[in-house]
Amino acid sequence: MPRFDLPAAELAAYRPDVREPHDFDEFWTRTLAAARAAGGEVTRRRVDTPFTVFDVHDVTFPGYDGEPVRAWLTLPRGATQPLPAVVEYNGYGGGRGLPGERSTWAAAGYAHLFMDTRGQGSAWGSGGDTPDPHGSGPAANGFMTRGIDSPETYYYRRVFTDAVRAVDAVRTFAEVDPARVSVAGGSQGGGMTLAAAGLCDGLVAALPDVPFLCHFERAVGLTDSDPYQEIVRYLSVHRGADERVFETLSYFDGVNFARRATASALFSVALMDPVCPPSTVYAAFNHYPGDKRIEVYTHNQHEGGEAHQWYAQAAFLAEKHGAPASTS
Repeated sequence: MPRFDLPAAELAAYRPDVREPHDFDEFWTRTLAAARAAGGEVTRRRVDTPFTVFDVHDVTFPGYDGEPVRAWLTLPRGATQPLPAVVEYNGYGGGRGLPGERSTWAAAGYAHLFMDTRGQGSAWGSGGDTPDPHGSGPAANGFMTRGIDSPETYYYRRVFTDAVRAVDAVRTFAEVDPARVSVAGGSQGGGMTLAAAGLCDGLVAALPDVPFLCHFERAVGLTDSDPYQEIVRYLSVHRGADERVFETLSYFDGVNFARRATASALFSVALMDPVCPPSTVYAAFNHYPGDKRIEVYTHNQHEGGEAHQWYAQAAFLAEKHGAPASTS
């Protein structure tokens, strides 16, 4: 894949005027208030695993409309004081997988909550366990156009609400220091990270890795890769629906969440990424206020930095959180 986006110097300065609805804040305040008012319990059950250095708990917490969302809570065994926590969101089409499948954050001394993505988990990986009990009007295959007639019915309204409620849930655990919570994720999970960073109070850090769901109007005209192409296919059939579709998507654009974030942020971008074009990542990064950094992977596609990026994230969190609590 050759470089197809702006030159590096232009990317570094790219700060576009992205569509933002006038009632963006009211919409999300109302959405989250309704989810919290719907009630529901946070439950957990320790599961048996072959691991000897951390414990895994099967968590269910109330998400959008109080609906149950599943997650894995992984804790380093023998922690002596409340831990900093990382809430992690998954990439497009994946589920939470098997207990202990994601263990690096717990191995580094953090409480780790890995959220299942409602309705997903059947495209790759080891599966998911959270249904999305909502119908949709006409949509293209995939999740990008489900309920796209309105922000009220759009699929990612439910997913982003779940992401915020996951932060609420992790703060209820006695093993977690509620003042030291960070959010992380790659691709779709990176877009969810930006949403959580823009909607949650008191986060220490946000780690959006090659984030998806940013600057929709540029992305759909720049890349021919899925998942953005789901929107293109929808619009190719629903001719003339552009204004309605992009108005809906503006309530879910990572750029608009980035503008509102207060946590320190470590982004990543891959300059040959055909899935999440670099300019869409920089659009969010350059609108992100305050303390922020970006790792640039010059010759990588959507895989980005992989383990290199995790090491950068671990160093960043150690700096922002302080060292995780010791274990015995």
